Amino acid sequence: MAQAEGKLANGAMRVDFATEPARYRHWSLAVDGEIATLQMDVDEKGGLFEGYELKLNSYDLGVDIELADALERIRFEHPQVRVVLLRSGKPRVFCAGANIRMLAGASHAHKVNFCKFTNETRSAIEDASEGSGIRTICVVTGSCAGGGYELALAADHIILVDDGSSSVSLPELPLLAVLPGTGGLTRVTDKRKVRRDHADVFCSTEEGVKGRRAKDWRLVDEVAPHTKLEAMVAERAVAFAATSDRPREAAGIALAPLDRRAGADSRAYTFVSVDYSRADRTATFTLRAPEAAPPDTLEAMVALGSAFWPLQLARELDDAILDLRLNELDIAAIIFKSEGDGEAVLAYDAFLDAHKDHWLAREIRLKWKRVLKRIDLTSRSLVALVEPGSCFAGTLAEIVFAADRSYMLIGRLEGDNRPPPVLALSAANFGAYPMANGLTRLESRFLGEPDSVGKVRQRIGESLAADAAAELGLVTFALDDIDWEDEIRLFLEERASFSADALTGLEANLRFAGPETMESKIFARLTAWQNWIFQRPNAIGEEGALRLYGTGRKPVFDTRRV
Repeated sequence: MAQAEGKLANGAMRVDFATEPARYRHWSLAVDGEIATLQMDVDEKGGLFEGYELKLNSYDLGVDIELADALERIRFEHPQVRVVLLRSGKPRVFCAGANIRMLAGASHAHKVNFCKFTNETRSAIEDASEGSGIRTICVVTGSCAGGGYELALAADHIILVDDGSSSVSLPELPLLAVLPGTGGLTRVTDKRKVRRDHADVFCSTEEGVKGRRAKDWRLVDEVAPHTKLEAMVAERAVAFAATSDRPREAAGIALAPLDRRAGADSRAYTFVSVDYSRADRTATFTLRAPEAAPPDTLEAMVALGSAFWPLQLARELDDAILDLRLNELDIAAIIFKSEGDGEAVLAYDAFLDAHKDHWLAREIRLKWKRVLKRIDLTSRSLVALVEPGSCFAGTLAEIVFAADRSYMLIGRLEGDNRPPPVLALSAANFGAYPMANGLTRLESRFLGEPDSVGKVRQRIGESLAADAAAELGLVTFALDDIDWEDEIRLFLEERASFSADALTGLEANLRFAGPETMESKIFARLTAWQNWIFQRPNAIGEEGALRLYGTGRKPVFDTRRV
């Protein structure tokens, strides 16, 4: 299982996001040809922290860490899988949702990060369908409530057993005085197109909706009696599998454990290192270019497996970002740096682009899409420093475009004999890695000047010095060696002095310009709902619904609308 290992400076346990099937306590993964079954059978005693039991297939962050790991392994280790069946291993209950005792006892920061990670995991299920051709069928037997129904909503198809007791529900409002925190309301309206008045009834009813009404209101896709359920599931699985282009005969690659070396103020991987300056409240992420050229053949790429540079770097960066999010709450800013040969980075981009229809190349680029989105959605100030020796090119240039500020040095620093920094673009910057708003980072950057996207596209492959990068709008500031250190120091000091709450709101608003999508709505609303409703006394006060749930006492509400 995922574990709380070691201790942070404040005495809290550090949550580890690394796991593997042999350590699962809550999920089992079975693969039978092109069909995989993910069965949820939560160990009541297997909570990530003390003070609650995970009854009725309720879940905490540890349960979702296992789910996220299983989904990644299906994508990389089992390329023949075309359909995933989500099922419960417990009688009479599919999933009771997020564990209420856990939520009541968790810090506000943990609640928000928990909800954000579960949102990203459910978005990954949808991304697997759209990008990888892995369809998901959720088979609901028993009560499917709150976060359990939100898990079902991420699937392509929901089948509900019609037995007079099985139901789907989002009871957070009447029971807990909060709202579904994992995209439930948005997926009900935007994805399943449930009528507004039906949604109002559904989301304010504790007992939920059963059988034929659930299908008529589009809350599920099909209902079936027990006697016909398995036949319907098998039939739908075969039909969905026929629509996928996943390779039936390909051999997968093993996702080897990451080599991580943690110190008091550092975290080191093979291609990523993180250095914390706690006095300054900063974390410096350094990403390193590959030391070898890309392989000559697809077979050689597959043979490298998870050691293939783009995949290994993406996995290391993902783990480092998740670790910082949950375990380093006082860090105000992430500083991104890079080291190595930018031409080598471009060569790997060209290799992946040339083989983008191969299942593994596709999965690697989809992994990078998810990791870059994770960075976009991280509530820290992001700054990229393009210095001598940097390799911000192609895929790694996306880090610069994701940053709230970027600084590029003109020329060299005194005593540094490395060549002046350059920035370079590849085809990957123009469509491979869309943000949650459906646009590329360059399209979001130049929303008011669309011609600028065309101008920078014409410079693909060029080594752009600081003046050229600034003129094209690819960096915020180009600075000479006189101003370099002072300007960056002042920015970081300013950032550390601002309200963390206000910065979270500011950055979340500014990063996602342009159109709204279901995904951008989910995360924008999460920021607002969880940072407001979860802090209101009606939910978490001494007489609030979340605190009193299960005690037999009724909550006492402040009835004023604000």
